[in-house]
Amino acid sequence: MNTINQELALPVSDRLLLALTPFISNQAHNAVTINFRDPDYSPQRGGFHPVEIRLEKHAEQWQLCYITDFCYVGYQGQWELVKELDFDFSCGVFQSISGLLVIEAAVEFYPIWEQNFLCYWQELAVFNVIVSPD
Repeated sequence: MNTINQELALPVSDRLLLALTPFISNQAHNAVTINFRDPDYSPQRGGFHPVEIRLEKHAEQWQLCYITDFCYVGYQGQWELVKELDFDFSCGVFQSISGLLVIEAAVEFYPIWEQNFLCYWQELAVFNVIVSPD
Protein backbone atom coordinates (compact mmCIF):
# COMPACT_ATOMS: atom_id res chain seq x y z
CA MET A 1 0.00 0.00 0.00
CA ASN A 2 1.36 3.44 -0.92
CA THR A 3 -0.71 5.69 1.29
CA ILE A 4 0.48 7.89 4.11
CA ASN A 5 -1.50 7.99 7.34
CA GLN A 6 -3.29 11.34 7.53
CA GLU A 7 -4.18 11.15 11.22
CA LEU A 8 -1.50 13.52 12.48
CA ALA A 9 -1.20 15.98 15.36
CA LEU A 10 -0.45 18.82 12.90
CA PRO A 11 -2.40 19.93 9.82
CA VAL A 12 -0.15 18.27 7.23
CA SER A 13 -1.65 19.09 3.85
CA ASP A 14 -2.78 16.64 1.21
CA ARG A 15 -0.47 18.53 -1.14
CA LEU A 16 2.61 17.55 0.89
CA LEU A 17 1.45 13.96 1.38
CA LEU A 18 0.78 13.58 -2.36
CA ALA A 19 4.18 15.09 -3.17
CA LEU A 20 5.88 12.52 -0.91
CA THR A 21 3.97 9.55 -2.35
CA PRO A 22 6.33 8.95 -5.33
CA PHE A 23 9.19 8.39 -2.86
CA ILE A 24 7.37 5.45 -1.27
CA SER A 25 5.77 3.99 -4.39
CA ASN A 26 7.02 0.48 -5.04
CA GLN A 27 9.40 0.85 -2.10
CA ALA A 28 10.66 -2.56 -1.00
CA HIS A 29 12.05 -1.17 2.26
CA ASN A 30 10.10 -0.33 5.39
CA ALA A 31 11.58 3.13 5.87
CA VAL A 32 12.78 6.00 3.74
CA THR A 33 14.58 9.23 4.58
CA ILE A 34 14.27 12.07 2.07
CA ASN A 35 16.84 14.88 2.16
CA PHE A 36 16.23 18.21 0.47
CA ARG A 37 19.41 20.24 -0.01
CA ASP A 38 20.10 23.63 -1.54
CA PRO A 39 23.61 23.14 -2.99
CA ASP A 40 24.32 26.86 -2.54
CA TYR A 41 23.31 27.07 1.13
CA SER A 42 26.16 28.23 3.33
CA PRO A 43 26.61 30.25 6.53
CA GLN A 44 28.18 33.10 4.59
CA ARG A 45 25.70 33.36 1.70
CA GLY A 46 22.54 32.00 3.27
CA GLY A 47 20.11 30.14 1.08
CA PHE A 48 17.40 27.60 1.70
CA HIS A 49 17.62 25.47 4.83
CA PRO A 50 18.19 21.73 4.40
CA VAL A 51 15.14 19.63 5.27
CA GLU A 52 14.90 15.94 6.14
CA ILE A 53 11.68 13.92 6.12
CA ARG A 54 11.39 10.35 7.38
CA LEU A 55 8.60 7.90 6.64
CA GLU A 56 8.24 4.39 8.03
CA LYS A 57 5.90 1.62 6.97
CA HIS A 58 3.76 0.14 9.73
CA ALA A 59 1.49 -2.72 8.76
CA GLU A 60 0.10 -1.63 5.38
CA GLN A 61 0.39 2.13 5.78
CA TRP A 62 3.23 4.64 5.79
CA GLN A 63 3.67 6.92 8.81
CA LEU A 64 5.25 10.36 8.75
CA CYS A 65 7.87 10.12 11.52
CA TYR A 66 9.48 13.55 11.46
CA ILE A 67 10.23 16.65 9.45
CA THR A 68 13.44 18.44 10.42
CA ASP A 69 14.62 21.83 9.17
CA PHE A 70 18.33 22.55 9.69
CA CYS A 71 20.31 25.78 9.81
CA TYR A 72 23.85 26.92 10.46
CA VAL A 73 24.70 28.44 13.82
CA GLY A 74 28.02 29.76 15.01
CA TYR A 75 30.38 32.62 14.52
CA GLN A 76 33.50 33.41 12.43
CA GLY A 77 34.15 30.04 10.85
CA GLN A 78 32.90 27.95 13.76
CA TRP A 79 29.69 26.98 11.96
CA GLU A 80 27.64 23.94 12.78
CA LEU A 81 24.55 22.60 11.04
CA VAL A 82 21.88 22.06 13.72
CA LYS A 83 18.16 21.38 13.97
CA GLU A 84 16.28 24.65 13.79
CA LEU A 85 12.82 23.07 13.71
CA ASP A 86 11.81 19.49 14.34
CA PHE A 87 8.24 18.28 13.95
CA ASP A 88 8.55 14.82 15.54
CA PHE A 89 5.29 13.00 14.94
CA SER A 90 6.62 9.73 16.38
CA CYS A 91 7.46 11.24 19.77
CA GLY A 92 4.76 13.92 19.77
CA VAL A 93 7.14 16.84 20.24
CA PHE A 94 8.03 20.07 18.47
CA GLN A 95 11.55 21.32 18.94
CA SER A 96 12.97 24.68 17.97
CA ILE A 97 16.24 26.35 18.84
CA SER A 98 14.47 27.91 21.79
CA GLY A 99 13.19 24.67 23.31
CA LEU A 100 11.05 21.55 23.34
CA LEU A 101 7.24 21.61 23.36
CA VAL A 102 4.36 19.23 22.74
CA ILE A 103 3.79 18.94 18.99
CA GLU A 104 0.35 20.59 19.21
CA ALA A 105 2.13 23.84 20.14
CA ALA A 106 3.15 24.11 16.46
CA VAL A 107 -0.39 23.79 15.09
CA GLU A 108 -0.50 27.42 13.89
CA PHE A 109 3.15 27.65 12.88
CA TYR A 110 3.42 24.38 10.92
CA PRO A 111 1.15 25.34 7.95
CA ILE A 112 3.23 28.46 7.32
CA TRP A 113 6.45 26.45 7.38
CA GLU A 114 4.96 23.78 5.10
CA GLN A 115 3.66 26.31 2.57
CA ASN A 116 7.11 27.89 2.32
CA PHE A 117 8.83 24.51 2.01
CA LEU A 118 6.50 23.37 -0.78
CA CYS A 119 7.06 26.63 -2.63
CA TYR A 120 10.86 26.27 -2.41
CA TRP A 121 10.73 22.60 -3.43
CA GLN A 122 8.06 22.48 -6.11
CA GLU A 123 7.79 25.98 -7.50
CA LEU A 124 11.32 27.36 -7.17
CA ALA A 125 13.06 23.94 -7.45
CA VAL A 126 15.93 24.99 -5.20
CA PHE A 127 16.51 21.56 -3.68
CA ASN A 128 18.49 18.56 -4.75
CA VAL A 129 16.57 15.56 -3.41
CA ILE A 130 18.27 12.43 -2.11
CA VAL A 131 16.21 9.41 -1.07
CA SER A 132 17.75 6.88 1.30
CA PRO A 133 15.76 3.68 1.84
CA ASP A 134 16.42 1.78 5.09
